Amino acid sequence: MLGIINFEVFLVAAILLNLTPGTDTMYIVSRSISQGRTAGIYSALGITAGVVIHTFIAAFGLSVILMQSALLFNLIKIIGAIYLAYLGIKMLLSKNNTTEQQSLPKQSNKKIFLQGMITNVTNPKVALFFLAFLPQFIQTSSEIFSPIPFILLGLTFTLTGGIWCLITAYFTSMTTTKLRGNAKVSTILNKLTGIVFIAMGIKLLQTKPSA
Repeated sequence: MLGIINFEVFLVAAILLNLTPGTDTMYIVSRSISQGRTAGIYSALGITAGVVIHTFIAAFGLSVILMQSALLFNLIKIIGAIYLAYLGIKMLLSKNNTTEQQSLPKQSNKKIFLQGMITNVTNPKVALFFLAFLPQFIQTSSEIFSPIPFILLGLTFTLTGGIWCLITAYFTSMTTTKLRGNAKVSTILNKLTGIVFIAMGIKLLQTKPSA
């Protein structure tokens, strides 16, 4: 089917992989806990947009360049880690305002979306994962290269992951609504989120091209 083999196996594997907690899940959960459902949903959409970008990068072979170039890999990794650390420090230093958090302005939603997308795009481990995972389900007998199988598999993975991310954001925010209503607790949640972001940046720095 369009150069794809064992699609059913891929679909099951994609769902299971998306259910496995990772950096993206931690980002969405942290946003949902500290800032509520809207922030969580925009974070999920941003992460999903980042996966779409990775899909097209992998489909047209740019990820191979990333994997083979240690300098480029490390550069993107450092940029991603610095960005996460910046977000974390910003949240640690910010003064909490419960009213503002419950009604985020559109600009803030846009920023949260872009931050989620940048967090995903600047994680080279995602690109390496796509290169290691997707080719296993692509027919290689054809001598003519086509990005279509890569794109279809990537978008399928994105769809299943996006649905799970939205579910995660919804239920995480719903179960912590009362906590965010308390100004002191909300401040603590905001600071904890900042710490999580910094920890994610440190973990990203430990990523190696062979991962």
